[in-house]
Amino acid sequence: MSSSLLSSVSLRDEEGSLEATFVPGAGMLCSSLRHQGAELLAQNAGVSAYAERGKTMGIPLLYPWANRLGGFHYSVAGREVALPHDSACIALDGNGLPIHGVIGGRLQWQLSRGSHQDAQALSAELNWSPSQPGLFELFPFRHDLRYDARLHGGRLKIELSVHACGSDVVPVALGFHPYLSLPGVPREQWLVELPTMRHLKLDAQQLPTGADHNCPARSFTLAEQTFDDGFDTVAEGARFNVSSPGRSISLELREGYPCAQVYTPAGAQFICFEPMTAPTNSLGAGMGLRVLQPGERYRSCFSVQIADSQASAISDQP
Repeated sequence: MSSSLLSSVSLRDEEGSLEATFVPGAGMLCSSLRHQGAELLAQNAGVSAYAERGKTMGIPLLYPWANRLGGFHYSVAGREVALPHDSACIALDGNGLPIHGVIGGRLQWQLSRGSHQDAQALSAELNWSPSQPGLFELFPFRHDLRYDARLHGGRLKIELSVHACGSDVVPVALGFHPYLSLPGVPREQWLVELPTMRHLKLDAQQLPTGADHNCPARSFTLAEQTFDDGFDTVAEGARFNVSSPGRSISLELREGYPCAQVYTPAGAQFICFEPMTAPTNSLGAGMGLRVLQPGERYRSCFSVQIADSQASAISDQP
């Protein structure tokens, strides 16, 4: 992919000592979030690998579905959709299932006029219609998307709105995948705080099979614990937090995200608190799927706040 297509836009919050970088040509990827010069997002294989092969990093938008599907076919509102086995458009998980929606470099967002003139905010738009056949065959529901990001008061806020602008109903199964990191601090010193929510039982392919049990709010030291867990009944305004002596990162689900995934593999120097509008595989299984009628809008918003912290480790069973 041409480097010119991966040009970036940076936002700055001088008061909060925070800087965020976005790459419109890579699906509006937030590729960097720096606090006092320190990078707080895992870079993994980098921007090009994300844009070209779907190797996630930073804070990517997962669209039009979050996480994996149960196969290459789904049905919504009487419309049958067969996904192509196209590695240039859809990445696969370890079981060969489609994951994370369309590969980022295929989503060509257009920055709104004036976005380059505001050092703290940007807006972008994308029209999903038959005029983009490579995308429309994967998700044949006409709609418009608007992406808004703002950096202010030590907080990055990201809003995404879906407008069913045509005659189609539009399923809403999107999500984000923030790879949050505390640089220079080992996992043994990471204090994780999770809100009250309901755990979802998963099968061997990491697909939800239904409700499992209610989980109260809890705090624990991450250390060697691993997660790849789905949750629903997440309350509006719920906060997920990771902190260590010196810095705290808090992700708040402000609107439109009743579901979440918590992900951190063994030894990784990141933890993901993933905002989701519906559970994994909702397009395929229908569980928790919201469908917009023509003319309706869906607005979702989450924020990542950075603050000084004097957190001390608390051990608890997750």
